[in-house]
Amino acid sequence: MDDVVGLVVVGGVEALAHRIVFIRLRHDPRTQAYHERRTQEGRARRESIRCLKRYAAREVFNLVGTVSGVPPS
Repeated sequence: MDDVVGLVVVGGVEALAHRIVFIRLRHDPRTQAYHERRTQEGRARRESIRCLKRYAAREVFNLVGTVSGVPPS
């Protein structure tokens, strides 16, 4: 049962990162510029999306650590 709960949590986090990235691609000039730059370098679209998801996850992690009062390690 714990495995199922863990999968649901991980799936929810991945879905959240996906939403953050695609909303930023529509509205955030910095994210759009990054994606364009990576595309012009010949990188695959999936690779730039993956990098943006990692960046978004780090930002969220740092925000959550700041709000909870526990400094990120």
